Amino acid sequence: MQNSLESAARAALLGLAVGDALGVPVEFQSRAARRLDPVVTMREYGTHNQPAGTWSDDSSLTFCLAQALADGFTLGKAADYSRRWYYEQLWTPHGTVFDIGITTRQALSRLKGDPDLILAGGTDEYSNGNGALMRILPLAFYQVDAPLQERFQLIRDVSAITHGHIRSAVACFLYLEIAHHLRAGLEPAAAYAELCRQAPVQLYELQIPASEADKFERVLDGQLADLPQAAIDSGGYVMHTLEAALWCLLRHDTYAATVLAAVNLGDDTDTTGAVAGGLAGLAYGEAAIPAEWLAVLARRTDIEDLAARLAQAS
Repeated sequence: MQNSLESAARAALLGLAVGDALGVPVEFQSRAARRLDPVVTMREYGTHNQPAGTWSDDSSLTFCLAQALADGFTLGKAADYSRRWYYEQLWTPHGTVFDIGITTRQALSRLKGDPDLILAGGTDEYSNGNGALMRILPLAFYQVDAPLQERFQLIRDVSAITHGHIRSAVACFLYLEIAHHLRAGLEPAAAYAELCRQAPVQLYELQIPASEADKFERVLDGQLADLPQAAIDSGGYVMHTLEAALWCLLRHDTYAATVLAAVNLGDDTDTTGAVAGGLAGLAYGEAAIPAEWLAVLARRTDIEDLAARLAQAS
């Protein structure tokens, strides 16, 4: 069981980081630009002037959460490690922070200013960026057998360290649900079908307001993969990132094809690549990640060690 857990943790963390690193050099560039010059492998420099294999805040904050889980989880620890990333360069690829979302920066600033504060995320509409979704995947390895209400409350609290709106929490919950189905051995299409079957009842049991649950109708109607690319947005809104990542997972049948499709959607390329890449890593395993991409991945050994500690703590 331990070997299986460690394999899954390695595939998830490496898969997320590789997808992130593929997107870093072309972040904020348009889909039209990607059609003219599609990403097909690791690039260097570009938007953030970083070497090939460099991951961004998406992976950094994912690793902060994974380390908090490995070190004996508390919400305070997860919040503190996130704060330390921004202010002390914890879990940076090369010792500097070069990318951070506005909402996340504001929340981490509040954490720095108040040592007793943990849930620093706002609760307004502007707190629905993808900054919690991008880092939530390690919870797929923690208290997975807990009752539904407890699992959701944990997800909501971890999301609220930076993003306190219920919509962000629900997006994180659905993402982790499909991660659980993939970990159980289901193929992506079957995992998605199971998500669509179970989630509406789960959201009702969780008493998610109908006005919020309705926003996930397109994700959960079973037809997401049938949408044309033009209907898929790849900006920084949490709903768009969730839809884009699932769309890429469902439309392709290898790790590489999934993450390249995500990056080539353009705009928030690193986050879409990371969110899709974590699921694709779980779906296809570490062996499916191209060796030449792993070879240049920043701090690969550290990520693998973290995955082993996460699995042991699980």
